[in-house]
Amino acid sequence: MQAIQTAQKGGHAGSPCVTGGIAHSGIATSGIGISGNGISSSAGAAAPTRLVARHNRDVFSVQRLEMHAARKQVFVDQLRWDLAITDNAYEIDEYDRDDSLYLIVLDAAGAVHLGSVRLLPTDGPHLLGDKFARLCAAGVPRGPDIFEITRLVTRPGLSRSEATRVRRLLSLAIIEFALAHRVKHFTMMTHMAYLASVIAVGWDCEPLGMPEEMDGVAVAALRIDVDAATLARLQSQWNMVGPALAFDLTQSAVTD
Repeated sequence: MQAIQTAQKGGHAGSPCVTGGIAHSGIATSGIGISGNGISSSAGAAAPTRLVARHNRDVFSVQRLEMHAARKQVFVDQLRWDLAITDNAYEIDEYDRDDSLYLIVLDAAGAVHLGSVRLLPTDGPHLLGDKFARLCAAGVPRGPDIFEITRLVTRPGLSRSEATRVRRLLSLAIIEFALAHRVKHFTMMTHMAYLASVIAVGWDCEPLGMPEEMDGVAVAALRIDVDAATLARLQSQWNMVGPALAFDLTQSAVTD
């Protein structure tokens, strides 16, 4: 990562939204797998999503570069968000720290980044609390059991059904992370146009305030409540059996 430490001047960390919220509509396939990009569909296969944190970030240095490249392609090149770019190739902001947490969906070989999301504890610096607190009528929710969801992205070039499958894997992995680390709530921001899709997925979510227009688009902040019933409901709804997230039981990513 040494080549991407210094961001170019200009831009900001701030385009707030998780693109399309947590999940988009799309064509579902049975099982856990994506045939086109090699996520295994066998019952005994390893979970395709990895939790990347301080203790193992160097192991996934290539995949993290692919993640930042995908973020640049999607958020800057396609959506035209005004964000700082590093080495003309990577979208990296001040919240991409050594202690930031990422969930990364990999291909069956564990080599290629297919999608990812960033999770930040809300009792420290995070995007909603630092830059968009005005979206929360009663104050920004903070606490050790609340994490923020940002920068959810899928690899450019995936088919619609493949991208949908990756987003669903990330959704399940987010809940599995929460259950393993006693996280009860997430906060996030989304375009209002995507809110119905988020609710339709089955998330238990509540607006934190009135939407606000930003660059011609209405944006709102949400709180999402998660529990074991949420996980079971989405697994059943999407016919995705088995864990989405592979756990490193040797260390705690949250307390590390």
